[in-house]
Amino acid sequence: MPTNQQRREQAKRKLERQLARRAERAKRRRIVATAITVGGVVVVVGLIYLLVVLNTGENTPAANGETPDPSTPATQTTGGPCKYVTGGKPASKPVDAPPDVDPSPNAGTVKVNLKTGQGDIPLTLDRTKAACTVQAIEHLVKAKYYDGTPCHRITASAGLKVLQCGDPTGQGSGGPGFAINDELGSLPKPPAEGQPVPYPRGTLAMANSGPNTNGSQFFMVYGDSQLPPNYTVFGSIDAPGLATLDKIAANGITPGQNGPEDGAPKTPVSIETATVS
Repeated sequence: MPTNQQRREQAKRKLERQLARRAERAKRRRIVATAITVGGVVVVVGLIYLLVVLNTGENTPAANGETPDPSTPATQTTGGPCKYVTGGKPASKPVDAPPDVDPSPNAGTVKVNLKTGQGDIPLTLDRTKAACTVQAIEHLVKAKYYDGTPCHRITASAGLKVLQCGDPTGQGSGGPGFAINDELGSLPKPPAEGQPVPYPRGTLAMANSGPNTNGSQFFMVYGDSQLPPNYTVFGSIDAPGLATLDKIAANGITPGQNGPEDGAPKTPVSIETATVS
């Protein structure tokens, strides 16, 4: 039968074993907690690294005012008086920037004919109204940029009757890879700030997405319209061209997002060729 001394020694050894096991379990818990903490830090650091790498690069606003593309290079301007903005959003159809000669030709007119499947649309570009715009549009015509491109939009509301063309993609967002500054000097002054001004039947003007974002898109007014004085007028539509526009308008509209009076021409219209007379 064990003595009291032996029982005390057995109890002491049992207590020591219990304390050792508790210490070992506590050590394992600390090791696991440390590993989890370190792993979490590694994951967070890795995510931060990926975010930094994937978002490296300066976003430069596209010349046509659309959402910036991180791959878009910085813009530059040509060295002449027109200062065409280049290097923004890539061209929808390959074409060089227009020549920026000094001085810009600012007298006389340029005759351009748009041959479409619905008939010819002869235009008169007027350098006295918008010298830099006419220089650029003449360049695009001679470079055959407009050949084989659709007229993607027609409107027929009481205050806006236009056919819009000049985007090779046909989506209303394409352009030539350069921008032309606004030339608004020929427009009448609005009756009050923020009020529209008349764009009479026969007006030829540039479409844009904000100040100084003109590219290749233009609109032809086939019925007296009212618009803000923000659109460069650079010429007029000759009488045979207005007859063609009337025919296109009479064929109707495929309603778009802006309602039944604004959409694509119901009978598709494409510029087969654009030529300088």
